[in-house]
Amino acid sequence: MTKVGIIGAGQLGQMLGLAGRRMGLEFVFLDPSEDPPAAIVGPVLKYPFDSEEGLARLAEMTDIITYEFENVPVAAIDRISPSTTVYPPAEALRYAQDRLSEKSLFESLDIPVPAFRAVDSADDLMRAANAIGLPIVLKTRRLGYDGKGQFVVRREEEASAAVAALGGKDLIAEQWVPFEREVSAIGARNVSGEIAHYPLTENQHDNGILSVSRAPADGAHLETIARGYLASLLTRLDYVGVLALELFVTSDGLLANEFAPRVHNSGHWTIEGARTSQFENHLRAILDRPLGDTSMRGHAGMLNLIGEMPADRKELETPPWHLHDYGKAPRPGRKLGHATIVSATADDRDLALRRQTREPGP
Repeated sequence: MTKVGIIGAGQLGQMLGLAGRRMGLEFVFLDPSEDPPAAIVGPVLKYPFDSEEGLARLAEMTDIITYEFENVPVAAIDRISPSTTVYPPAEALRYAQDRLSEKSLFESLDIPVPAFRAVDSADDLMRAANAIGLPIVLKTRRLGYDGKGQFVVRREEEASAAVAALGGKDLIAEQWVPFEREVSAIGARNVSGEIAHYPLTENQHDNGILSVSRAPADGAHLETIARGYLASLLTRLDYVGVLALELFVTSDGLLANEFAPRVHNSGHWTIEGARTSQFENHLRAILDRPLGDTSMRGHAGMLNLIGEMPADRKELETPPWHLHDYGKAPRPGRKLGHATIVSATADDRDLALRRQTREPGP
């Protein structure tokens, strides 16, 4: 029986494990945290992610290794690559972990991006603002997620404070984009080069954290363009696994924001909403099996459950809803679970989502 090692044992690891069990796979995880969600699907080696001893043990105990988050130390992947197979490739991590390199990669592939500049001082930021205009978004080049590591600079006098607040150097300034909505293009590529695309997903955020996803997103022409960008990225990186490309929809077309070299929160709807989930296809890809059918079972919606689980879970546990509880302790801003609904029509899906989020109708 094939045994898969996963660096990280959070909810993504949990869902990979649940999908893999149905495929006859076994799992071992590496994670230093207490009571990680993936412990329900396989043993967890309690070591830091860059532990030489822990990584060596993981490689010895498994046939192939993957990871569930993009801040895995690249040096850790490089360390174990000579002795085992690791997917996605380390090169994808290198680009995804540095926003400046990531944006430069997009440009090299003719994937449109907001204007950007490297920033290492307040003077650099002022030069960027003069070239790009205000407001401007200042970000750390590394380790930002869910809206963290960002500062919107609206006036020149805010420049020094913004740079200081984000560490003073190794920053990137990006053009403020008045986008209409955000979408994500999610696809998988296996070792043999086969590519499978999921329908385009539309995302809604609350305080920088993904709140709701809907699929398929409106706009067949946008999906065609996004799939082209995604295929270029997968091919350029000789990528293996699932990758999510986040894009802004603007009046001038699509602009790439960032990519995640892993299964992605905006693809959780695929568990119930697609013929083959992103989690199963990630495993199929790294094991070089034929990729599964990505077509939809209906109109899907995904609701993130953040900070605390609902006091009354009955409706979310009743079809057509499907509740996923990650088993994590409540904490402000923490993703504790998600609920998915698959409806016959987009209107039915959106009505159900509005009831749960208490949003007004159109």
